[in-house]
Amino acid sequence: MLSYFINKIGYSFFTLFGVITVVFILFNILPGDPARMMLDQNENSEQLALIKKKYGFDQPLTNQYLYYLNDLSPVSFHKNNQDHYTFYNKEKYGGTVLFETSSYKVVLKTPYLRESFQKNGKKVTDIIAHTLPSTVFLAVFAIGIAMFIGVILGVLSALYANSFFDRITAFISTLGMSIPSFFSAILFAWIFGFVLHEYTNLNMTGSLYEVDDFGEGVHLSIKNSILPAFVLGIRPLGVVIQLMRNSLLEVLNQEYIRTAKAKGLSTYNIVAKHALKNALNPVVTAVSGWFASMLAGAVFVEYIFGWNGLGKEVVDALNNLDLPVIMGAVIVIATTFVLITILVDLIYAYLDPRIKLK
Repeated sequence: MLSYFINKIGYSFFTLFGVITVVFILFNILPGDPARMMLDQNENSEQLALIKKKYGFDQPLTNQYLYYLNDLSPVSFHKNNQDHYTFYNKEKYGGTVLFETSSYKVVLKTPYLRESFQKNGKKVTDIIAHTLPSTVFLAVFAIGIAMFIGVILGVLSALYANSFFDRITAFISTLGMSIPSFFSAILFAWIFGFVLHEYTNLNMTGSLYEVDDFGEGVHLSIKNSILPAFVLGIRPLGVVIQLMRNSLLEVLNQEYIRTAKAKGLSTYNIVAKHALKNALNPVVTAVSGWFASMLAGAVFVEYIFGWNGLGKEVVDALNNLDLPVIMGAVIVIATTFVLITILVDLIYAYLDPRIKLK
């Protein structure tokens, strides 16, 4: 078990290192000068030089890359020269000084994702911390819908294989996997948020937290999450139905299930106590992948429904070429994917004791 975690952490480190490198290169070969983006229309040569010096844009690209790695590293090195980009500023980096020499400080800190170009120098970590919980809530809600409905329909399809119900369920799951999320978002928002609003009481747009009508405070509005969560869960729902059906059919044909049938156990006991747990393995794989991709795929859904999450923030950042926000969001999503992969391996070992973590 220990060797597994050491190997997994090593692979995860190199994966994230690769993602960070690719993201840095891609966004630094784009046309345009980040310093000019920050100054907008108020540009002059003196201000431009100061901005470039402050953010390290006056350095060669290799140096900028090393600075970026240093900013992201939980243990970072900082020069004591106040004019240098890496000079340690407690307000900027946070963290704790581990030790220092006459020339350097070594600091233990959380990753520094730099500052937004467009939001008056607001830290990217603060922006993500403010928007990510809403996106995670939406993704968890969507996965919950997909799992709850998908497992039930998948089990029923397996038990009544090749029946009319099975064919209808297969059609629904195929349709769900085929419809693009942005199209289904527009369709559901119009039908349930506009045409049938009188009956559903659902809004076309809205966020998890809203200001009340009298402007007296912010309140939680769960109903605003119903439509975007259902739309976000449509595609994984189709996947879960098909995987659950096929996996359960395969398990039901195994020898130990036939033995259970010969002993006179009821269909419910056979499925619930013997077959379902083993049949869930491929479903867990799919769900883990979909959850991580939902954080990225929520971009269109959040934008259409006006949901103030990380996806909508990324769209706004793309419109304004706010590169630090985009880069920070990509890195956070990649890190989430890596952590979920490790968690899924642990769930595998729980669902199927035959799987050993090596």
